[in-house]
Amino acid sequence: MKQPNFSQVYETFIRIDLASNPIDLLRFQIRPLINRLRDEGLINWYCFLIHNRESGVPTSADDKNAYFHLRFDLKKSANPIDFLPDYCVMTRKVDRTRTESITGVDKSLLKDIQIEEAWKIIGEQSEWVMNMLSIYDKDIDIPLDQIAQFLHFFFNMVQMAIKCPKCGSIVPF
Repeated sequence: MKQPNFSQVYETFIRIDLASNPIDLLRFQIRPLINRLRDEGLINWYCFLIHNRESGVPTSADDKNAYFHLRFDLKKSANPIDFLPDYCVMTRKVDRTRTESITGVDKSLLKDIQIEEAWKIIGEQSEWVMNMLSIYDKDIDIPLDQIAQFLHFFFNMVQMAIKCPKCGSIVPF
């Protein structure tokens, strides 16, 4: 994956239905969309996170939904509205100033203060998740303990533990 071209970064949002499984949304909607955009030579880089109104989704005050927040850079000038499916909403170009930092990442610690390289890593993490999910048979629901086990290996490489945001307990990997 290449570093993003900040002058060509767009974002779109894909609503997570409360009755649906977000993992299946990644597997059966977002992954095919990313693959199509790459195969058609439209994007160089992408990343996704889950956000809601409080964490940056440009939606109404009464919208309580979570969304996959998908960012991508276009290889050429195009209007994403022309090729994104209808379930991609609130699509807009990202102002360059919104890509110059990443919450929680101190860019002064980065080699040559290269925030582009940090965004590239987040893209590679997104790709890693897609690759991990793609090894499972499409006809099964992936048990959460399977995903947790892969994340265990991910954190084990650097001997890290995580703090549960809900209860505050430390979960070693």
